[in-house]
Amino acid sequence: MTPEREMDALTVRPVRADDEAAWREMWKGYCDFYEEVIEAPVTATTWERLLNPDWPIAALVAAGGDELVGFANYVVHPRTWSQEPVCYLEDLFVRPAARGRGAGRALIERLVELGRERGWAHVYWHTRQDNATARALYDSFTPADDFVRYVVGGS
Repeated sequence: MTPEREMDALTVRPVRADDEAAWREMWKGYCDFYEEVIEAPVTATTWERLLNPDWPIAALVAAGGDELVGFANYVVHPRTWSQEPVCYLEDLFVRPAARGRGAGRALIERLVELGRERGWAHVYWHTRQDNATARALYDSFTPADDFVRYVVGGS
């Protein structure tokens, strides 16, 4: 059975192949927000991986009626500090017109539920320090920790 969750007329469910056009449109909005240019072959590969159960990445989508209003792309991976895997919420996006209606919260809550159901040690994510809108939502789940991220090399 497909895990689904109803919240205030929103349905949160795993992404499906027929969601591709809506996901790509939202993905572009997400990349534009972060001022990132993701080449078309990378986007195509990401989409294929999201649907392939042999890859450790997947996505949830939030639907309001027949329209997809948000997505959460995530990666489940092992961790050296626990025997259980952890989940990295890599990308979270809600269409601007749907913001403030609970889609972001519903996506995170469903991902946390999946973690409990599947025995993940925890779910974690990061955002830009100045992303006040997202941080207000994130702070309602847990305070930010004191880790600083470093990135070497390309993307």
